[in-house]
Parts: sequence; C-alpha cells; structure tokens
Amino acid sequence: MCLALPARVVEMRADDQALVDLGGVRKEVSLALVPQARVGDYVIVHVGFAIGMIDPEEARQTLALMNELQSAAPATERSAEPVPAA
Repeated sequence: MCLALPARVVEMRADDQALVDLGGVRKEVSLALVPQARVGDYVIVHVGFAIGMIDPEEARQTLALMNELQSAAPATERSAEPVPAA
C-alpha cells in the first residue's frame, strides 16, 4: 500500500527542491513533478517527491481524517504525536 501525505511548502530551494512542513516535521522534497508549487501551497508528498497539488481545505480535511484514524487505533499502534490540522 502506498501513502501520500499533504504537506505545506515553506521554503523554495535550488534544483527543484523545497522544504515542506507536516505538523512540525520538515523535510526537503523534489518539486520536479509540480514546478508550479510555491511557498504556502499544499502538495501531496510520496517518497520524497511532491506528486501533485492539493487545495488547503482538502489538506485540512485529510489531516483531520488521519487524526481520527489515529485516535481510533489501539494504543499500541498509535504514534506519539497526532497529525496537526492544516
């Protein structure tokens, strides 16, 4: 199963790279597949690549749903921190 997560672009970098934020976790990803992305945009990230863009409301709904799923999981399956809302 593959999972792509919505993340907000916080900084543009050289060579089609950008810094994205997902709930305080920041990671450098490639924007080669979405060159139109700019700071403040939400992108869908999969294995280090932004593979598409997503509007802020859809990103918020997706992150909220992920929090609901995390809350419903048994305690042994939960991560330490909830996924923050967009």
